[in-house]
Amino acid sequence: MQNRISSFPPLIDEQSEILILGSIPGVKSLEMQQYYAHPQNKFWKIILELLQEEFTEDYTKRTETLKKHHVALWDVIDSCERKGSLDSEIKNEEANQIEKLVEEHPNIKAIFCNGGKSYKNLQKLLGKNYKLPVFQMPSTSPLHTISFERKFEEWKKVLEFLSGRV
Repeated sequence: MQNRISSFPPLIDEQSEILILGSIPGVKSLEMQQYYAHPQNKFWKIILELLQEEFTEDYTKRTETLKKHHVALWDVIDSCERKGSLDSEIKNEEANQIEKLVEEHPNIKAIFCNGGKSYKNLQKLLGKNYKLPVFQMPSTSPLHTISFERKFEEWKKVLEFLSGRV
């Protein structure tokens, strides 16, 4: 049976300069009510290392670190039906209002999609010639089996858009 699930509110403020978009939270994230809560997902390890911040399990500290470095988080999908956590199981999806969010936060300089599903969905939503640069990043999910080092190297593109503060 498919369960109807919904994304979290965006983690964003007026200082946010980059927006990282996932597809929609997985089972563990929904259970914990935290972005990227699955312990094998490398999002927090990658982003905290990129920002040269100490790794922490404390979700409040993690989100404060993102805000400190002007990084926003959200999902491309607002709600959908899905059994389990696989993007390939997503059905009957409804999109989040990404364009409206970016208009309301004019400091956003670039959008980074965490994986192929969020990138493909965003392309459908915004079109190919959107006003901001949009990058497809390797998924931080454990199912995307390239090495941590290779994922980390690709994710370094985020630093180029953080105004040289890092």
